[in-house]
Order: sequence, then C-alpha cells, then structure tokens
Amino acid sequence: QVQLVGSGGGLVQAGGSLRLSCAASGLTFRIYVMGWFRQAPGKDREFVAVLSRSGSYTYYADSVKGRFTISRDNDKNTAYLQLSSLKPEDTAVYYCAAGRTSSSDPESYNYWGQGTHVTVSS
Repeated sequence: QVQLVGSGGGLVQAGGSLRLSCAASGLTFRIYVMGWFRQAPGKDREFVAVLSRSGSYTYYADSVKGRFTISRDNDKNTAYLQLSSLKPEDTAVYYCAAGRTSSSDPESYNYWGQGTHVTVSS
C-alpha cells in the first residue's frame, strides 16, 4: 500500500536550517507531483511548496519564498524540503503529499505523510 513517511523535524533556533525528508513507497514515485504543507496550532493546513514529477517546475508560498527549497530524488523515491532562515512563525507540523496535479489545493493530493513537527525558538 502507498505510504509516505515524513522525517527530519525537530527544534531549531531562529535563523537556523533544517531538512525534511519524505520517503515514498507503494507507488510509482516519478509520476506523482510532490507537495509540502504545514499546519500551525489552531490554524488550517496551508500550502508551502510543490514540485512537478520531473522536478522542472516549482512553486512556493510567498511566506517561504527565498527561504525554503523543495527537491526530489526519483531514484530514491524521496522528496525533500530544505528550510533555511527559519522564523518562529514557521513552527508547525509539516506534511508531504503526493498527487497527480501540481496544485496549492490540498484536495488535489491523494496521499499524505504522517507529518513531522518543526519548532523554531526565538
């Protein structure tokens, strides 16, 4: 069965960096677009970034543009989100997702990871 396993979250200081990973299994990874979303306490899940199946197209939320980088390694069936210049407001549970259409709409995605928590201290 399809499984996405997110990892790499933790506690970091403001201005620091962190790399999140999303290991996929049970699907033909290369034909899926990969997205990252996050959810802060008491808030709705919000779009962070998306990457096309070939890796040629990326799109970022304005709040993270220039600080976060999405990437993928189709040979390893893994997607990544590099978090840099972190701010306390980046604190959230981060979710990776797989879908067939590049979109900022979470409803466009078919499969979701369990989430990994990122806490940024001031």
